[in-house]
Amino acid sequence: MAAASEKHWVMLVAGSKRWKNYRHQANVCHAYKIMHQNGVPDDQIVVMMYDDIAYNPKNPYPGNIINKPNGPDVYPRVPKDYTGEDVTPENFLAALTGDRSAVRKRGPKKVITSDKNDTIFVYLTDHGSPGLFGFPNSTLYAHDLITAIKKMVKNHQFSKMVIYLESCHSGSMFAHLPSNVHVYAVTSTKANEKGYACYHDRVRKTFLSDEFSAVWMDYKETVNLEIVTFQDQFHNLQKKMKKSCSCRFGDMTVSKRPISEFLKNTPRRQRNKPQELVLTDLTSTHDVPFKILNHRIETETDAGRRQDLIRKLDALHRTKAKIERTVEAITRYFPSVAEDELDGDYSSAIDLQDFKTVAEHFRTRCFNWHEEEFQMTLSYMHVFAHLCACGIEVEKIKEVITTVRERSSVFP
Repeated sequence: MAAASEKHWVMLVAGSKRWKNYRHQANVCHAYKIMHQNGVPDDQIVVMMYDDIAYNPKNPYPGNIINKPNGPDVYPRVPKDYTGEDVTPENFLAALTGDRSAVRKRGPKKVITSDKNDTIFVYLTDHGSPGLFGFPNSTLYAHDLITAIKKMVKNHQFSKMVIYLESCHSGSMFAHLPSNVHVYAVTSTKANEKGYACYHDRVRKTFLSDEFSAVWMDYKETVNLEIVTFQDQFHNLQKKMKKSCSCRFGDMTVSKRPISEFLKNTPRRQRNKPQELVLTDLTSTHDVPFKILNHRIETETDAGRRQDLIRKLDALHRTKAKIERTVEAITRYFPSVAEDELDGDYSSAIDLQDFKTVAEHFRTRCFNWHEEEFQMTLSYMHVFAHLCACGIEVEKIKEVITTVRERSSVFP
């Protein structure tokens, strides 16, 4: 049983914006409902989401967000602790570590004020790439996340922490997580895997959830949290996920603790009756923008609007080709790096600070993945992680990126 003085803290983060990324904010809203219904008070839950979905002009049901087909509205009463431009990695790390002075926003600066007796559950959902996780207009790097966790350990800011992270290549975020600091992390994919969206809604014309998130939330809603452990939940993820492979890192002793040690347990009479989870429309995250546009083209009856959508799809393909040509031109400068090794797991061999330096150089010089047009750039960042893991000097990689940028005809 939890100690009387123990508090349960929760932080929920959706790192994206725009209608095509509907599922990430839907995931966070649903996660909030689970935490709230299981006894975590709102003053111990911090929510970060852009909040441009519920009343988006593309929403056929204004003010409504669902996270599964025919599911309940999960938007009402979700706290708006950090929205819009306040959803940043800097504010996330400040709120997580309880550093109110480092928060940059107007109005209340809600942070986790935990101590050595408390538990913390963190859930993040968005796009990612080796060693990084996306925010609306900036990037959270593994280097900074691991540094923040180590700082919290040093300052005795929790008794146990559990982190769930949904994104492509999410396993790479915790390759450097120590195993002796009472932090247990679960990811939606291996370090070298892409993630999968699910539940394509034909009316909303977007995806409602992601494979990993749909599975872990369904489990928490249908089991007795006082009996099952995080290890039990991980085994359920391995059993139910069909496309990606969930991974775990850190302190495995934490995984053997009942989930109720992080949030209270809903009485049996209030829990949902178990129903078979059926994941539909599983689609690679990288293919989601194409799938959405193709469906809109197929169902559009107005000839003019249909042609406009076709032009958008063609532009998307051209942008993808432009990014591919640029990355290929960069890799040609390093013939000693075997191309067939690019799909391997080399996350533990990467110097996190070096990769952050290289990634930011490519983003600022070539394709800024925070712009909607270039978001797919994240699906190519494994190439630069591989170069770093192979021991190529950071300055050399940066020099080649600059050279290709200046010589390439794909840039104006």
